Amino acid sequence: MISFRLGVDDLADTRFAISPLGELMESLRVLRAPALHPLHRDWRRTVLAALDPADLPLLAALVGPALALPDFLTPRPTRYAPTLDEELTVVRATPPDVVRHDLRAAHAPRPLPGPLRPATAPGDGAALELLDTLCSVLRRYWQTALLPHWPRIRLVLEADITHRAGLLATGGARSLLPGLHPNLGWRDGVLTIDKMIGRHAVDGAGRGLRLVPSVFAHKPAPPISADAPPMLAYPGRGTATLWEPEPAPDASALTALLGAPRTTLLRLLAEPLPTVELARRLGVTPSAVSQHLRILDATGLVTRARDGRRVLYRRSALAERLVSGGSPVRR
Repeated sequence: MISFRLGVDDLADTRFAISPLGELMESLRVLRAPALHPLHRDWRRTVLAALDPADLPLLAALVGPALALPDFLTPRPTRYAPTLDEELTVVRATPPDVVRHDLRAAHAPRPLPGPLRPATAPGDGAALELLDTLCSVLRRYWQTALLPHWPRIRLVLEADITHRAGLLATGGARSLLPGLHPNLGWRDGVLTIDKMIGRHAVDGAGRGLRLVPSVFAHKPAPPISADAPPMLAYPGRGTATLWEPEPAPDASALTALLGAPRTTLLRLLAEPLPTVELARRLGVTPSAVSQHLRILDATGLVTRARDGRRVLYRRSALAERLVSGGSPVRR
């Protein structure tokens, strides 16, 4: 059992965060132990087929035999949603002795696997070189395995945070913390994490608690080290919806949004056309077409370019997505 003793200052500094690197590392557990993650079976098969085989040994070695992860590869987020680049910058600044310690802790009591043994060589050069290689491999893995799905993953994580923040606001820590997972308990200012390999107590000491939802975590995951400040990755709500197919677009929705004349204009503007030609094809006056084009241009749905004395209009990239029924643009 691992426990966090949280004082008043810690509870006042309890925050949620989204960690791209944390999610990346949790996903490596899915590759290592597929039986624990049946929901991600198809994702796992697709990713393994797409990865560079040369990267697989090092990626697999980052997960310990008991599925532990090195703490330095799951840094505590310093803000709500850091980018992967920001988190990898933190990783690159890890001192070599911490790299060696955290790798050994993740694999204890077994020795380090072959791809990680350079970290144990005398001096710091080999550990620093391994750290640089790790960051490069993790970036390639991110681009292949998570980046294509990140908008959907982030929506699930943000929905979870919205729900949990409501519980915290209306019921306090007593309502929030035990509900994150059945393995968690809360009593007398102590958050306990049951069914853990490690056994130690961490004093928050005013450092606050970071709560990081994950679509790949199957149970709560605190840092291995007793010296690390309180942080907890936990399974996010709504993960079961992550891989559901998006509904087919409704062809009538664009007309309902823009009206029939402007929708027809956008469909015609698959190729550059001048106002006069659009008016001829629609059987209306050029001035009527111009009124609609001004509105479509102001909303970013058409682009225009001069061709001699004519102005040619064409639908924009956003309009292409709307007309083709593509996935909506997400922030």
